[in-house]
Amino acid sequence: MPNRESTYVIAPMPQRAGLTRSVTGMDHEGNTQDINVVEERPLTIFLNSREIVTAMTIGDYPDYLALGFLRNQAMLSDADEVTGIDYDEEISTVVIRTAIETDHEEKLAKKTRTSGCAVGTVFGDMLEELEGLTLPAARIKTSDLYALAATINTTPSLYLDAGAIHGTVLCQGAQPLVYMEDVGRHNAVDKVAGWMRAEGISAADKTLYTTGRLTSEMVMKCAIMGIPALVSRSGFTAWGVELAQQVGLTLIGRMRGQRFICLAGEERLIWDADPGTVKQEPRKSARKSAT
Repeated sequence: MPNRESTYVIAPMPQRAGLTRSVTGMDHEGNTQDINVVEERPLTIFLNSREIVTAMTIGDYPDYLALGFLRNQAMLSDADEVTGIDYDEEISTVVIRTAIETDHEEKLAKKTRTSGCAVGTVFGDMLEELEGLTLPAARIKTSDLYALAATINTTPSLYLDAGAIHGTVLCQGAQPLVYMEDVGRHNAVDKVAGWMRAEGISAADKTLYTTGRLTSEMVMKCAIMGIPALVSRSGFTAWGVELAQQVGLTLIGRMRGQRFICLAGEERLIWDADPGTVKQEPRKSARKSAT
């Protein structure tokens, strides 16, 4: 069973065996130090008999990662009946099985993704998913944004313990629900998407909080999941902003302490909190940067 903080359905598990290892090095003053570094390992995803991709991941929740990846890449639709998810830890493979062969299995030859953020994405299929899509016009309270940031940024996590990792949190109002981490921000989002599909969770009243940049890929994934708001501690890309405006996604970035900026969907914000009552973050946050 996953470690569960009182406010979460699924919380990070920074002490789980196999997610980090201790490495000895030397600091800038010549002193020996032992630090935790994140493990990464390959996971190969199959859709029925077709090998789709090999992703580098930390190895937790492989079933959610595989299911969410296929859904977010538009290779698995909501109408496709999933009849089985088979994970073989020994050979690091997940097979997603459907009742009827999908029309996406012939679209991809074998492709390997690395843990870097500039990864191969099937943009054509994802963009097709956005055609004609308009997200629910959900209102968002600024008080909820501040409450979420305060809870998430102090939750024990691999991000705080070892760095070099991204976190993505599915939220409802001021309540964080599911907090996933991985070496790539795309993987963390896909795990959330996989959990939502497996559990039949509605997206219309949810917010997605991420530590990663608000790129076109992140916006597309969030929109395909049906989530009407995307929030980040980090910044934006121009195409990410354009896509958010196109589909009616509320896009909020650079959220630190009292400050944030909304570049899409600002008319859906409810300004019910006084920023002056929110604690400022120090210029150099105690939170480790994800790289």
